[in-house]
This record gives sequence, structure tokens and C-alpha cells, in this order.
Amino acid sequence: MKKRTLLAAALSTAVVAGLGVLGITNANAAALNPNVSPGGNFNLSIWSLQLPIGSPGAPQTIQPAQLKGANGYSNPAYFWTDKNDGSMTFWAPEKGVTTPNSKYARSELREMNANGSAANWSLAGNHTLSAELRIVSVTKNVAVGQVKLGTGGTSTKPLLELYYRANGDIYLGQQRSPTDGQTLHKLGNVAIGQKWTYVINVQGNKASVTINGSKTNYTIPSSFNPYKQYFKAGSYNQSSSESTSNGAKVKFYNLTVSHA
Repeated sequence: MKKRTLLAAALSTAVVAGLGVLGITNANAAALNPNVSPGGNFNLSIWSLQLPIGSPGAPQTIQPAQLKGANGYSNPAYFWTDKNDGSMTFWAPEKGVTTPNSKYARSELREMNANGSAANWSLAGNHTLSAELRIVSVTKNVAVGQVKLGTGGTSTKPLLELYYRANGDIYLGQQRSPTDGQTLHKLGNVAIGQKWTYVINVQGNKASVTINGSKTNYTIPSSFNPYKQYFKAGSYNQSSSESTSNGAKVKFYNLTVSHA
């Protein structure tokens, strides 16, 4: 019985994510090595990184080949391994370089394919983004996970966007149509500094978001059918000012993607 209990505890993250044991490529937070770059603890060969620095309208982007491995890219200001717990840490200040379609800075991963091309998958299939994380600081609101619209139309908005607010509230922003705005759904509350998990799943015109094991289902309108999608995760700060000291710091202890 004792062995079974220990095994259940070790696999709890996998079960909550609904991915099974094989879906977890990173072991639990206890196995994270604090002495390597984020690519030594996480599979960053399928991600690129956008930073809040660079030229106006053109943030610096780090490609998967630079990110992967124990000696991969890190940045002491915006993207690094925490020396205390090994977490992959993102910092996005209120003042930083942004993309042309946003006024908010981000330190955020963008899903890529194994061959280095940009991920761009259809709604058909079974697509899952799973994470364990905690928010250390946030001024107002930070997006920590997204399903973003890819090719197929003119819209560049997110299909689904997961927000964490300064009071601990967790919301899902669901795009009503490619040209309309978001409907917000409150999914729970987690005190700042505490770990929590999320799983975002898309299967055809159905989506679900699971927060700490509690699952909510959604319907994806047919107006999104022409679009391809991709995942994003990290710290996409949802507030802006002239401050470089205020912002959102987010730590990830697990981050996995699966497609079937």
C-alpha cells in the first residue's frame, strides 16, 4: 500500500493532465536541475522564445536550436533557471518591446515543429498543452497559456487565452469569432506564489481547460474552422507603463505538448 501511495503521488501531475505517464517528458519539480539552462530541464526543441527586447515592433526571437540542451540560451533578466528550485522563469516588464499587434511586452514561448518550422495545426485531432507553474509577481494580469490563431485568415487573435490576475483569479478568455472579442470565464483562484496546474485541450470543435483537476468544456465556433492553431506559454504581461521594474514573473515546473 505504501508503494502504491508513493507511486500515485509521483504520477499525480500526469493523471491530472489527462496525458498518462507517457505524456510527461519532464519529471516532477524535484528532478529539475538548478544548474543548467532551461533547455536542460524542458524540451525546448519544439519552442521558440520571444523576448521584450529588440527593435520597436520586432522583439528578439530565440530559435529552438539555440534554446535546447543544458547549455542552451538563457537570459538573466527575462528567461532563466531559478537556482533554488530549477524552475523555468519568465519575466515580462510593463515597458518593453512589443509585437506590432500588441501594446504588451512578453517573455513567452511559441510552439514549433521538430524540424524547426512554426507549428500550425488544424482543429481536427487531439492537441494538449499541460503545465505546472506559479506566479511570483504580477501587476494586474498575465497570460500564461494560449491557443493562438495561425494561418487560414486575417485574424491574429488567440482562440483561447488563460489569464492569472493579481488577486489570484484565473480566467479563460474565449474568442467569440475571429473578428470579435473575448468572453471571460472564471475558472478558480490560486494565491500568488502557490503552484497550480493547467491543461488546455482542443479536439475538433470542442475544447476543455482543466485547472488543478477541475475541467470545464467549451464549444469552438465553426467560424474558426479555416484557421490553423499553435500553443504559447510563458509570461505575456497584460499591463503597460513606463516602468521596467513592475511586471509579471512566472515560473514553470512542467510544460508538455502532445498531438494525436
